[in-house]
Amino acid sequence: MKQPVHELARVTLQVVSGKATSLLWNEYMARYHYLGYAAMSGSQIRYNVFAGEQLVACISFCACAWKLKDRERFIGWSEEQRQKNLQLVINNARFLVLPWIESKGLASKILSLAARQLPGDWKHRYGFEPVLLETFVEYERHKGTCYKAANWINVGRTAGRGKKSTSHERLLPAKDIWLYPLRKNFATLLYK
Repeated sequence: MKQPVHELARVTLQVVSGKATSLLWNEYMARYHYLGYAAMSGSQIRYNVFAGEQLVACISFCACAWKLKDRERFIGWSEEQRQKNLQLVINNARFLVLPWIESKGLASKILSLAARQLPGDWKHRYGFEPVLLETFVEYERHKGTCYKAANWINVGRTAGRGKKSTSHERLLPAKDIWLYPLRKNFATLLYK
């Protein structure tokens, strides 16, 4: 498919449910995402993205990173506020536009649709709405253009230690940190 997003059929996000759909989502990530498939722990939601009837992308969200110096600086919260309200920050863990889909503007359109739909889906599943999204972009590989086009904010860079690191050494490529406030008063809600 090689059409700009405005020429595509209506783009929709469908929550992944059922074993067959889940296995297919996992397979696409394993096969086509440069990071591969990794099981997400904790709270999570996955979407298949369609243009009309055609599957064009896959995207997932899960619990956020435990600590990020530049995210914490951007929010401006105390350690106590961070520990109390961290669940209100959700991580865009994987995003894959299928490799045979070439549609200018599609990625940012999907991010915008996800930002509108995710809070309600998350509340339905977990009983509360997130107020801030985060993601990480390996800057030596990607520029984050679709995040910028969807009005996400680049707030800094990771240290490259990884989620489960017990050392202070850089073990992974450093990544740009992008945030997207889901509510205008997101900071007030994160300070409570």
